[in-house]
Amino acid sequence: MKQAAVLGAAGFVGRHTARALARAGYDVVGIGHGSWLRDEWREWGLREWHVADIGMEALMTYAGDPEILVQCAGSGSVAFSMTHPAQDFRRSVDSTLAALDFVRLQAPECHFVLPSSAAVYGTVDRMPIAVDDPLRPESPYGVHKTIAEDLCRSYARTFGVRAAIVRLFSVYGVGLRKQLLWDSCTKLTQGEARFAGTGEELRDWLDVEDAAALLLRAAERASPDCPIVNGGTGRAANVRTIVEGLARELCVDTSPVFSGQRRSGDPIGYEADIAGALGWGWRPERSLADGLASYAAWFRDEAR
Repeated sequence: MKQAAVLGAAGFVGRHTARALARAGYDVVGIGHGSWLRDEWREWGLREWHVADIGMEALMTYAGDPEILVQCAGSGSVAFSMTHPAQDFRRSVDSTLAALDFVRLQAPECHFVLPSSAAVYGTVDRMPIAVDDPLRPESPYGVHKTIAEDLCRSYARTFGVRAAIVRLFSVYGVGLRKQLLWDSCTKLTQGEARFAGTGEELRDWLDVEDAAALLLRAAERASPDCPIVNGGTGRAANVRTIVEGLARELCVDTSPVFSGQRRSGDPIGYEADIAGALGWGWRPERSLADGLASYAAWFRDEAR
């Protein structure tokens, strides 16, 4: 079988990517942190799961000879990077460097995919945001993603590594137990109505299965040119709309109240120009309305 490796496969994007690769016919190995039972990681498409820091030793021991390597390892949290910047650097930058060097030395035919983030853009002058717009990250998380991207471009240009970068916007979906949707459902079902921020922050919400499908398409396009695309829907919705939509789906009769204070490292608005991804033959399949309904239904089951 064709082989693939997913770093950070226990994470939200990582596990969906592993399952998408398995469904596409790949024999998938996962490496990273996470206490999974064997039955659980096998359900997500992994043939093997290895708990280890992402470094050359672990990659040499467990990664095999992959045709595709997807580097999903990292903290995935702006807030975490604000309180633990050095740890976030190690998780995002050091792991990316180790993975690229592994490909350079041990798997030169491998296609390397980096899920990056819209956080690399920082505060923007216009929307939708194009991939060639300036990068002005406002958080350590965004800075570290920018460095990881630079490493990908450097290894592609200097060593011929076949690489591709997908700047994911606001990924959500059933099973995500953190960030806005989880926090909102938890508060709403507990009778709380106060939320941080202004409520007007715009985000481009992408269902995680659509994100995983785009990462697989990126693997097909990986090359020494290191193409970059945005991973979003091209349609932004503000935070107030999300919270109010969840309240309706949960049958909670409350109106959210926002603090009005912008959170540190949290830009006001993001909407993706997805022309590059569409040009690859990919398009988002799930609407935001359907995604919120599915998430609320899952949350109700989890809260029982």
